[in-house]
Amino acid sequence: MTSIVVLGSTNMDLVAYVGRAPARGETVTGRDFRTVPGGKGANQAVAAARAGAEVSMIGAVGADDFGTRLRAALEHSGVDTDLLRTAEGPSGTAHIVVDDEGGNAIVVIPGANGTVTSLDHGDEALIATADALLLQLELPLPVVVEGARTARGLGVRTVLTPAPARPLPPELLAATDLLVPNEHEAAALTGLTDPAAAAQALLKEVPEVVVTLGAAGCLYAARGAEPVTVPAPRVQAVDTTAAGDTFVGALAVALAEERPVPRALAWASAAAALSVQRPGASTSMPYRSEIDTAAAGLEAGSA
Repeated sequence: MTSIVVLGSTNMDLVAYVGRAPARGETVTGRDFRTVPGGKGANQAVAAARAGAEVSMIGAVGADDFGTRLRAALEHSGVDTDLLRTAEGPSGTAHIVVDDEGGNAIVVIPGANGTVTSLDHGDEALIATADALLLQLELPLPVVVEGARTARGLGVRTVLTPAPARPLPPELLAATDLLVPNEHEAAALTGLTDPAAAAQALLKEVPEVVVTLGAAGCLYAARGAEPVTVPAPRVQAVDTTAAGDTFVGALAVALAEERPVPRALAWASAAAALSVQRPGASTSMPYRSEIDTAAAGLEAGSA
């Protein structure tokens, strides 16, 4: 079975559903509120596990009720949490407003995630067993760099989601095999608003790039190869929270299974499309059988 390790954040998502997001200084009345396990790291771990991989999580939760719930939610989805630390103080939280068009605005409070500043020997031994290491930027940057460099030294594929967007140090880019920004993150990293141009610019730093384009699909670029564009399935979005994380988790599984890149991208896009039709972050993520069915339907429709 494919083995994926995720070095990343765990947050409890505090989600308010509104007709439209409030402007600055404005109060609006919401129609629903939910607490949903999330965090970019945990989301990608759940997505990869539900997509059929054996997944382990490296990170931290707080010594609070949210921490207990976050650990239980990961384990319920089949994610190994033996190396998920419990830190003194609160767990990370994400405060999310979702509007009627499925768009969202998010404020993240790191909490326990901020205590993960370095790897220990057990973490390194676990990474050595993986087919891929998934990384994001909701942990302190030094440990993200350390994780990428450790994986590179062990010959493990590194997949980096550069979110929240910020300048990336050269040593992190040098240890990244596949960079997966959305179009806004790609623009922030390169100063280029055209996703294709941004992808080509990023290839100067990393060997492979996938720029996700929301409802427009995704764009793959690699050194020495022609770009590949895969359209997204047309669906009615209910909540786009964690769609990108669903895509990355499923894509990492598909690539580790050595599927051809176009099929891997289409399969991951099908997973993301399923997730946006359901509310919540990790709770919206599809299982492998669902992804297979949706992807097969897309192939039949394009035949």
